[in-house]
Amino acid sequence: MYSIFIGSFLLSLLHAVIPNHWLPVIAIGRKDNWSLNEVTRVTFISGLAHALSTITIGIILGLMGLQLANSIQYFTHFIAPTLLILLGAFFIYQHHRHKHFHLHSIPKPTLSKRKIVTALVVGMFLSPCMEIEAYFLLAGTKGFWAVAAIAAMYLLISVSGMVLLVRLAYSGILKLNWHNLEHKTGIITGWTLVVTGIISFFIS
Repeated sequence: MYSIFIGSFLLSLLHAVIPNHWLPVIAIGRKDNWSLNEVTRVTFISGLAHALSTITIGIILGLMGLQLANSIQYFTHFIAPTLLILLGAFFIYQHHRHKHFHLHSIPKPTLSKRKIVTALVVGMFLSPCMEIEAYFLLAGTKGFWAVAAIAAMYLLISVSGMVLLVRLAYSGILKLNWHNLEHKTGIITGWTLVVTGIISFFIS
């Protein structure tokens, strides 16, 4: 169970850091001269939409995991960890093919502010973090309390992390090589899933 929470925590933190979750907000804000509070507010709303869509799918998968654990005894001990490893291998493979995730297009600057914000929120809602969904499925085998705990942790870390990073980056306090970080996201995500799956074989 600890491996599930640790893996979920790491992926939640990683996805809060991914620049293409919130970099469009900074780009638009700077071009249109938004204040720091405006950028913060838009980031919070779009991040919340992104997290809620991810959690909605996660809860559905968690309930499926609960049913499978009750009806298939070896699901918890073999199938679920295998799914984590296979999913992790997929993301590692995608990384080496230079595929990136959560690429949100920036709305055209000719749109009104309301339309820009709406486009950002809708775009974020329609692109949930599929990488963490496997943890919801695995958590379902432990009970709905585990699913709820991961949902709460993901919501808190993702949204608060995005808001904090946007405020720091928009103010010029935080300066990192965002492209390099984004490029490594796939490999970090993949290995997190693989390691969690391997550990789950021995402690589930």
